[in-house]
Amino acid sequence: MRGRAPWPLDIQALRDGDLNPNMKTPVTVQIAGQRFVLRGDEDERAMRDMAAYLDSRMKELQKQTRTADTQSLAVLAALRITEELFEQRRSLADLKRRIRERSRALLHLVESRARV
Repeated sequence: MRGRAPWPLDIQALRDGDLNPNMKTPVTVQIAGQRFVLRGDEDERAMRDMAAYLDSRMKELQKQTRTADTQSLAVLAALRITEELFEQRRSLADLKRRIRERSRALLHLVESRARV
């Protein structure tokens, strides 16, 4: 018995067809010219959108690097998408910090006006 990945999309099952029957209906997608059958906790539209996004990133990288090796393109795409994720996390942390600062300033203002 092999271990399962902790994320909702059963990546290991993509290749061997051993899909968890408790997951949603299979969704067939094409990424970099290869057919994949996905099952996950996301709805069908979301899984298709994610696959299309990855496919477009890989095609973009293929044009930029002139690399035909799918594995190399997948790693490069993963790195680019990870870079995007980290940037979004930094932006979210900054937004939370600014909201916290403004909330404290507003609270201070309200408290100072309430004492008057």
